[in-house]
Amino acid sequence: MAANYNNSAWFYDRLSRLVYGRAPINAQVYLLQFVPANASVLIVGGGTGWILDELTRIHPSGLRIAYVEVAADMMALSKKRNIGGNEVVFINDAIENVETRDFAVVITPFLFDNFTEETTGKVFIHIHKSLKTNGIWLITDFQLTGKWWQNILLRSMFLFFRTLCGIESSSLPDVEKQFEFHGYKIIEEHTFYGDFIKSSVYKSA
Repeated sequence: MAANYNNSAWFYDRLSRLVYGRAPINAQVYLLQFVPANASVLIVGGGTGWILDELTRIHPSGLRIAYVEVAADMMALSKKRNIGGNEVVFINDAIENVETRDFAVVITPFLFDNFTEETTGKVFIHIHKSLKTNGIWLITDFQLTGKWWQNILLRSMFLFFRTLCGIESSSLPDVEKQFEFHGYKIIEEHTFYGDFIKSSVYKSA
């Protein structure tokens, strides 16, 4: 069962800024430079949709975007964003239920931390099949690098969103293992917020 972020839609961005400052935003914006002009783009779990505003700043037109978000309240906010001359199809459903193919770029911001290891594998394969050969996968998520405060913050975050939104995860899945297994090459990566947040650029085989 997919997590329901409707309960947090109205304060999600403000809570994120309160805890992490602009780090989650900066981490995602950093990746948008790798989106080529006139690309077909799949965004999975875009939340309140501010990433559409940022994409439009870089590419005012020419993009063909499929925007998949499971929470209806998040989707309602996303539809109010500036998309310029880009084409956006809004899909209010879990990505596992959506048949998508032949995208040049996939963007998954803070998606896999919602899932158990088993679910992560299934969702990863589903998204992987949506990406063209030599396509680009842009991913931002949390990571643990051995700093004591990261574990405390991560446990608190999981407890909060498991209680409020029903996420199934209580630990970070090994997404890097999925990329390695499916033959992706790491092109670029950058860390934020004391290495707790990592943004990576992968290229499909």
